[in-house]
Amino acid sequence: MAGTRAEAQAPGHRPVMWTQVMDGLQVRKDGRYLDGTFGRGGHARGVLERLGPAGRLLLMDKDPEAIAVAAGEFGGDPRVVVRQASFATLADWDETAAGLDGVLFDLGVSSPQLDVAARGFSFRNDGPLDMRMDPGSGESAAAWLARAPEHEIAEVLWVFGEERMSRRIARAIVDRRAQAPIQGTAELADLIAGVVGRGPDKIHPATRSFQAIRISVNRELSDLERGLEAAYERLVVGGRLVVISFHSLEDRIVKQFIAAKAKAPPGNRRMPVAPEAFHPGLRDVGGAHHATSEELSGNPRARSAVMRVAEKLAVAA
Repeated sequence: MAGTRAEAQAPGHRPVMWTQVMDGLQVRKDGRYLDGTFGRGGHARGVLERLGPAGRLLLMDKDPEAIAVAAGEFGGDPRVVVRQASFATLADWDETAAGLDGVLFDLGVSSPQLDVAARGFSFRNDGPLDMRMDPGSGESAAAWLARAPEHEIAEVLWVFGEERMSRRIARAIVDRRAQAPIQGTAELADLIAGVVGRGPDKIHPATRSFQAIRISVNRELSDLERGLEAAYERLVVGGRLVVISFHSLEDRIVKQFIAAKAKAPPGNRRMPVAPEAFHPGLRDVGGAHHATSEELSGNPRARSAVMRVAEKLAVAA
């Protein structure tokens, strides 16, 4: 599925762009770092290997199963603190108040989430239509599809999934739920396939719709916008922000956020008053980074990964 970290954290595999992430963070032995998307800890282990006794690693994830892994593996390490929450709330965590030397967001859904049918992220195996990264919070995909107006469903499929047949799919969903609620991933996938049809490519016709519903249910893009601002607030001067995106919607938000902090807005000759002097708050480090050909040969799904790095600058008073 698009927008996933699948296979990135499988046993025996390093997560996507592991080397580039370590280079981007420039981990110092006595630094304070936050991994906002722990997953199964691939990047976190790399950071911890580089920290000395005075270093600090803060781990966050929405998913309680990921947090259980983090607590089980790192809970005894005095350098590590674990919290179940969205990275959107990182600035509300007292542990970040002292400032951070690096923040990492590895976006999308992880392989363990996809592999467990009961989580409802994938249609490869039938399961309950849930899709929540935190199953104990918010509205499931099934509940949302049962009550959302047709126009709202169509808009989500179009905006978050870029699904050209969004209106027809939304109409089919509303017609089906009038008979009985849509409860399973296989049922929804088959319904969408019946509307879209199967083309010559290998991508399942429900892929874009499942991605869109997942993004909506988990508020992924709004959380990303909040998380970027929170990370900027908590980074110390010289601290690094590293974000890995897996589809264009995420990457566009990250790119525009960095650009807004790094570049002066274009001038406007029609403005009656001259704009105030611009003082950059971030430095864009290298633009868009992509997986190496060596990594792609072992993990083709890394092809869609885009990493962006920015460094916090001192802003003039």
